[in-house]
Amino acid sequence: MRKLFLAAVAFLAASLQAEPILPHFFSDGMVLQREREAAIWGKATAGEEVTVTFKGATRIAKADADGKWRTAIATGPADAAGAVLAVASGGKTLQVRDVLVGEVWFASGQSNMVFTMERAPAYASIVKATDLPGLRFFNAASVTAVEPQDDNAGNWTKAAPETNGGQSAVAFFFARKLHLDLGVPVGVIKSAWGGKPVETFTSRQALETLPGTKALVDALLAQDKTYDPAAAHAAYEKRLEQWEVAAKAWKEKPAAQRGRLAKKPVPPKRPLDTEGQPGVLYNSMIHPFIGYTMRGAIWYQGEANAKPGAVPYDQSLPLLIRDWRARWGEDFSFHFVQLANFRAPSTAPGTPDPWALLQDRMRRILTTTPKTGMAVINDTGEVADIHPKNKKDPGERLALWALAKDYGKPLAVWSGPLYRDAEVRDGAIRIRFDQVGSGLKSRDGGPLKRFEIAGADQVWQWAEAKLDGSDAVLVRAAGIPAPVAVRYAWASNPEGANLVNSEGLPASVFRTDDWKDAEASPVDARAEALKARRAAGAQIVN
Repeated sequence: MRKLFLAAVAFLAASLQAEPILPHFFSDGMVLQREREAAIWGKATAGEEVTVTFKGATRIAKADADGKWRTAIATGPADAAGAVLAVASGGKTLQVRDVLVGEVWFASGQSNMVFTMERAPAYASIVKATDLPGLRFFNAASVTAVEPQDDNAGNWTKAAPETNGGQSAVAFFFARKLHLDLGVPVGVIKSAWGGKPVETFTSRQALETLPGTKALVDALLAQDKTYDPAAAHAAYEKRLEQWEVAAKAWKEKPAAQRGRLAKKPVPPKRPLDTEGQPGVLYNSMIHPFIGYTMRGAIWYQGEANAKPGAVPYDQSLPLLIRDWRARWGEDFSFHFVQLANFRAPSTAPGTPDPWALLQDRMRRILTTTPKTGMAVINDTGEVADIHPKNKKDPGERLALWALAKDYGKPLAVWSGPLYRDAEVRDGAIRIRFDQVGSGLKSRDGGPLKRFEIAGADQVWQWAEAKLDGSDAVLVRAAGIPAPVAVRYAWASNPEGANLVNSEGLPASVFRTDDWKDAEASPVDARAEALKARRAAGAQIVN
């Protein structure tokens, strides 16, 4: 009788064994990084052994006291056939089907990375015609979290007419070019949220290591400490009631008299659980993926940081890169998109511009942070739309960096011209560039435009710029006999900027000076210097 009882207890215990659980991104249709030991992890009954099998290789892990386990399994060469990843524990087996082996990239940033194929009418034919089962995407859910999370909902989809419209356009064109050029499966995990600053995608632990970003964290923690949910909800209810009254009155007015209805109030959220706040989206949309074996990351963000007073982007973005690399335990490649041209074109030289300043700080990251690349797109933007519809050029220009730097393709160039150095020579400044291909040229065949030059008084004027050999431009201005600095394309929208390389890729914004007023409003000292030069009879060229 006792034996029967013990057998019944054993049977019941076995039947209660939990099936192994995997995060959503380890699911049917996924892509594993080729020629690596790909990390696999999940949950099972505490203390249980977990057996992972893939294409004849087997690894055994053991769940810890919290039920968490982790291992890595060899993937072998690229394989588009689709195999089964089996995870067994406690007598139960979970099968992940149609798993490809190829190249994996992580895509993140704000709205221009979120921007989908269906939002650009010009891509309708591409959406309908593209059927590439070896090209796959995982789109992370837009969620927030107070603490770091282990999972994020989503599922893998193939590039097919019925799914292409919902894919990130930049990620789509990046991945498609890699897939077609390399001839191997490509998978992209996209985890992005529009309108959010770089700091929200960075862990608060990392943010606390930099004075400027630490101040943001301190302010958030202080705000969270005094947050009163009941009071916040009461205030929200009052605002909502006021809005509903205003909305009713608005609807009752004739259409010609309505004007614009105020935005409907949104329910309050705890500061530590509010999207955009430091570290919040790291917890919910970056941390779950940490350790997923991949080739690298692509990034399109910066619009939310292009403002006076923001922590300099050549500090905040490298901080994010270091943070992610340290947590992944790998110095993976990180390629980003420089901001596009935007707003009405400026017409005066020397106009301070936080947009151009951020673009230039992006450029400088290339020389200070290893294994980074930058797609220059100051020729693809739109005057009145911060979300330009041309996403093919940004995506494919990111792919050029990957093809050259990560896959060793013998490309003539993989970027637009990048400032190398400057030399003052006989009343002019000679600027040399990298990434020129067979030589620099003017895009439209006309004179080079949007070069500015200044003397020690920091008064800028438009310059005459001429090609000087295959990799250099000679810049001068009649009114500045002793120039000390040059800027190029220094504007939110540098209309007319036309320096390109032999492949037609545009030159990046740059400056040779490091004057502190570059992002502020023009100061009186500069205005006085301009008056003094005019009074002395200097020629000011526009």
